[in-house]
Amino acid sequence: MITAPALAALPGIRHAFFTREGGVSGGIYAGLNCGFGSGDEASSVAENRARAMRRLDLPAEALATLHQVHSPTAVAAEAAWPRGTAPRADAVVTATPGLAAGILTADCTPVLFADADARIVGAAHAGWRGALYGVLDSTIAAMEERGAARGRIVAAVGPCIGPASYEVGAEFRDRFLAVEAGFDAFFTPGARPGKFQFDLPGFVAMRLDRAGLGRVDRCDADTAADPDRFFSYRRATLRGEPDYGRALSAIALVD
Repeated sequence: MITAPALAALPGIRHAFFTREGGVSGGIYAGLNCGFGSGDEASSVAENRARAMRRLDLPAEALATLHQVHSPTAVAAEAAWPRGTAPRADAVVTATPGLAAGILTADCTPVLFADADARIVGAAHAGWRGALYGVLDSTIAAMEERGAARGRIVAAVGPCIGPASYEVGAEFRDRFLAVEAGFDAFFTPGARPGKFQFDLPGFVAMRLDRAGLGRVDRCDADTAADPDRFFSYRRATLRGEPDYGRALSAIALVD
């Protein structure tokens, strides 16, 4: 698993950006696939999630994840939702000790948040839609509603698709420029006419910096370019594979 120095230095916080290593799934899901939304065996996914929680010294039932829909919605959790009942949202915050706020990704950006003084943590799933339309701001606001101060919040941007792997068309770029012309800085000309390379992790980090957080850490691993360590929707699509695994990122308060 991957940890962020800024979060690791905080007292009473455990976190991890899990890779695909160390799980029981096989085939295209080989490794630590934690997504019940995949076509993997449910028993394998459950065991993988339990293994991830053991790495954080937490029980399997301590993991609160969502029905992710690429939205700007953030919700609060006091306990894990039973399978099949999780809210449709893309960020979760909690002030409950021993409860892990978790999100799943396979190229989208996982972002973990903590205000150690206020004892509040959060996790956000920031694909391009969420990053552009407000999931990061929603997460910060949900933490502030429960006593966090943005100047104290530490955030870590986890492994996601890197700019070298993220080719997009002009219509994709136009969506960003319609919001702010300066977002053009996150697009560079691609190798093919009319194509661009999009810097998703750079864009996410910029949005966090603009929000005035106390510190933003960043992991620059490219999920699409490293099949041994990471699941990737884009890589699976380019290979013609029918599905893909999902990686877990989680953060928890501990006593």
